[in-house]
Amino acid sequence: MKPRIILCFLFFALCSLAYAQTRPDALLEYRQGNFERAVQICRDEIAENPNNLEAHVVISWSLIRLNRFNEALQYARAGRAINRFDPRITQILGEVYFHLGMNNEALQFFQEYAHVAPQGPRIHLVYFFMGEIFIRQGRFRHADIALSTAVHFVPGNANWWARLAFARESAGEFLPAVEAYERALALNPQLIDAQRGLDRIRRNMAAQ
Repeated sequence: MKPRIILCFLFFALCSLAYAQTRPDALLEYRQGNFERAVQICRDEIAENPNNLEAHVVISWSLIRLNRFNEALQYARAGRAINRFDPRITQILGEVYFHLGMNNEALQFFQEYAHVAPQGPRIHLVYFFMGEIFIRQGRFRHADIALSTAVHFVPGNANWWARLAFARESAGEFLPAVEAYERALALNPQLIDAQRGLDRIRRNMAAQ
């Protein structure tokens, strides 16, 4: 290879490396809590390449954290069109529909995620949201199963234990509810909802 060609090759390689090192990282911004910055970076990337699936994923996550659910839905749907089977997009759609109060649509996507990614990195969130949907629908035993699965994956979340306890209480399963409320309070003694729930059950059981 001629020296001039080698020098040109090295020049472009170094330029590419420098560009990669200085290019904004949307995922890093998201992980650092800079959601607006992540949104702007992703918009630029999508303008450059509308089929950039990673940008659609990160912008959707960021918009959810900003409570801009209709915008997140727009990008998640576009991501779904790029890759119908990406589990991240599936979970995002479920979460967006959950926040928009569209329970049946949310449940459909959450169940799809649980089927295709039973050990996925967001499976705990999927089961938590499913439990909340079942509570909304008055399907408390289904909520018990879903929330029990959620705390299996994340046993240290006091709020989730409290929601599991509420589902059990609502289903008339008072002793298991007491156990879950007590677990929530062991994790967070200041959790008012758990303390109120525990007091409520004890009063009801004493009156029987």
